[in-house]
Amino acid sequence: MLFSRPSDTALYSALLNRDSAWDGRMFVGVTSTGIFCRLSCPARKPKADNCRFHETAAECLDAGFRPCKRCKPLEHGMEPLVADLSAKLNADPGRRWREDDLTALGLDPSTVRRAFKRQLGVTFLELARLRRLQEGFAALGGGERVIEAQLTANYDSASGFRSAVSKLLGLAPGAFRDDALLRCAPVSTPLGPMIAVADDHALHLLEFMDRKALPTELKRLSERTPGGLGFGRTKTHAMVANDLEDYFNGRLREFQVPVKFHGSPFTQAVWRELQAIPMGQTRSYSQLAAQMGRPSAVRAVARANGDNQLALIIPCHRVIGADGSLTGYGGGLHRKRALLDLERQAAPLP
Repeated sequence: MLFSRPSDTALYSALLNRDSAWDGRMFVGVTSTGIFCRLSCPARKPKADNCRFHETAAECLDAGFRPCKRCKPLEHGMEPLVADLSAKLNADPGRRWREDDLTALGLDPSTVRRAFKRQLGVTFLELARLRRLQEGFAALGGGERVIEAQLTANYDSASGFRSAVSKLLGLAPGAFRDDALLRCAPVSTPLGPMIAVADDHALHLLEFMDRKALPTELKRLSERTPGGLGFGRTKTHAMVANDLEDYFNGRLREFQVPVKFHGSPFTQAVWRELQAIPMGQTRSYSQLAAQMGRPSAVRAVARANGDNQLALIIPCHRVIGADGSLTGYGGGLHRKRALLDLERQAAPLP
C-alpha cells in the first residue's frame, strides 16, 4: 500500500459513514456472516468486534470471507476487464477456469493476469481456484460428504480437493485418509468459522480457523493418531454444532459433547481446573496455580493454558491478568472480549 493504514477505529468510522473514498483501498470482513464488503456498502452495519479490515480482496478471500452480493467488492470501481470477469466468477463460483477460457473470450491471459494482480492482489485464475475451494469447504460445513464437496468445488479428483484443503489447513495431503476415524469439518459460529476434529465417540480438537497455531495442532494430532485424519462429519460433529448454537444463544451453561484430552497429566489437570471456572467468572494464572496446590507453577499453568486445543469447551478465555487485563488469547482478544461479555449476560444471577 502507498498510504499509511489508519487504525481499525478510523476504518470502522468510515464504514459507519459509508465513506466511498476507501473503495478499492480497504475492505471489511464480517466474522458473523463470513462476508466481505466495501466500506461504503449500504447493508446494515456489523458490530465493531465482528469487523476485520484488509487492504486487498485477496486477503479477505484468503481469510475465508466471501464477496458481498449487495456491494460486489470484486466488481465496484474496478477496470472494466476486472469487473466483467469478476461478475462472471460470482455468477458461477464453482466453474473451473483455464487460460483457454480467457482466450475464447477474446482476452489475452497475460493482460488479465496483470490487471487482476494490480487491482486485487491476486491473478484471476488464483482467485477462481480460491472461490472453488471456498464453495467445497462450505459444503463440508453443511454436512455433505467429501465426494459431494469435491464435486461442488469442481475438482476432478478427491486427492486434488484434499490437497487444496490441506494447503488451507497447513497439512500435507497424505495426512488426510479416507479410512480415518478422526474427521475434520468446519463449524460456523457468530465469531467466525471453527474446525472440529472428532470421531464417533468424542471431540478431539475445536479451534477458530484463523488461529495461527491451528496447522501445528492439526499436525500434532495427526502424528499421534494411528489412523491419521480425514475429512467429513461424525455424530459428534452434530453434537458440537448443537452445543455451540445453544452456547451463543445463551441457552447453555456447560457443554455436553464428550471430549478427549491430549496432554500430560499436569496439563489435563489444568484443563479440568479451567472447566471448573463458572460461567460469568474469571481467574488469573496465579489463582489457578493456587487452587491446584501448586502456587509456584504459574508459568507451567500458563503453558498448559496455551496448549488448549478445545476452544470454548475448555474455557481458557476465562483466564485474565492479575491486574484484570484481558491478556493474550489464541483466538484473538476481540473474541475473548466477546465471549466474556456473552457469558456475563448468560450467567445466572448469584
